[in-house]
Amino acid sequence: MAVILIGVLLTVAGLVYMAVAAIMRGRLSEPAAVSTAPDSPPNLATPGPTLEPRRRGLRFLGLSQNWPGLLMMAVGAILLLSVVVF
Repeated sequence: MAVILIGVLLTVAGLVYMAVAAIMRGRLSEPAAVSTAPDSPPNLATPGPTLEPRRRGLRFLGLSQNWPGLLMMAVGAILLLSVVVF
């Protein structure tokens, strides 16, 4: 029973680690907009603040960035499979 609990905890901890690490690697919003003169009309052509970071590629999902989380998930999966197989 302890092996199952440790396997589940390692798997969930690896998943949470990778999610938190991906979120914390980049800015999620633009800085506050610069104030303009009060009598000027708003410029509708420029987009407002967004939650999408600028130029964030898929590198943050790579193996070199997430190896601790992947290792925890792999050890947890091995523990879970070892209980099921034997």
